[in-house]
Amino acid sequence: MMKLNLGCGKRNFGKDWIHIDGSTYSHIHSHDIVNLPFDDNSIDLIYASHVFEYFDREEANSVLEKWHGKLKKGGVLRLAVPDFEAYSNLYQKGTLDLDNFIGPLYGKWEMTEKQTIYHKTVYDYKSLKKLLMKNRFTNTKLWDWREVEHGKFDDYSQAYIPHMEKDNGTLVSLNIQCNK
Repeated sequence: MMKLNLGCGKRNFGKDWIHIDGSTYSHIHSHDIVNLPFDDNSIDLIYASHVFEYFDREEANSVLEKWHGKLKKGGVLRLAVPDFEAYSNLYQKGTLDLDNFIGPLYGKWEMTEKQTIYHKTVYDYKSLKKLLMKNRFTNTKLWDWREVEHGKFDDYSQAYIPHMEKDNGTLVSLNIQCNK
């Protein structure tokens, strides 16, 4: 089974996963998360946690088209992105002020000394599902980090407010998956 962890950074899911990221950690197989170095219809699972929002809405279509081509029929695309609806609800309730939302919604990441990337868009369930359907993905549904094999690795798919309050906090990651 071929499983990819795109935009993984320092997180190493182990030898059963192929890690693709712009960083130079020793577990990184390749550095281009868009143009995947694999045959079409060859990948079982593509996982991208808090990386898809770095593409604007137009770029997102092109990225999804490329990922779709690499997945096997029935293959899974599993995404985690900042959840605009969850953040909006917390803001409207007055739980936190705007400064607490700038990082998650307009994130900045220094990939190298010469390259800094930023979040370019935000999603709620309805808008992301619509985008996935437009790009020929089916069976769109939410996924629970507690029920997937990579859930034992703490990444942004487990982002809560208050921080690390996984039992009583608000999940602020939109975790959505679909099939080719």
